[in-house]
Amino acid sequence: MSWKAACAVTDVEDQKFKLFDVEGVPILIAKLGDEWRAYPPVCPHMEEPLMESGICSKGVLTCTKHLWQWDMLTGEAQGPAERPMLMYEAKQEGDQVMVLVEQELDYDDDDDDDDY
Repeated sequence: MSWKAACAVTDVEDQKFKLFDVEGVPILIAKLGDEWRAYPPVCPHMEEPLMESGICSKGVLTCTKHLWQWDMLTGEAQGPAERPMLMYEAKQEGDQVMVLVEQELDYDDDDDDDDY
């Protein structure tokens, strides 16, 4: 388990996210004021790519495919979302955003109901 450089702090605008490859692991990096967050690149509902369907607004991440939403700071589900957003630990170190990558985070689909 170790901290990996994901991007420069200037690579992501405030209230936005961007996809980066962190040593072979795709990770969405988001900036929220002075806070940094890192997520798997897909929606936990039906694994919709969030770079195509995700919108950041006022600290909320929305997947426009089925309107699931999450608090971007905590990953907690909001509105119709039934699962929390998985998150990697992230921090700023100098001019770099660092992510703690133990293993690639993914969503276990065994209990998903694809009828949503």
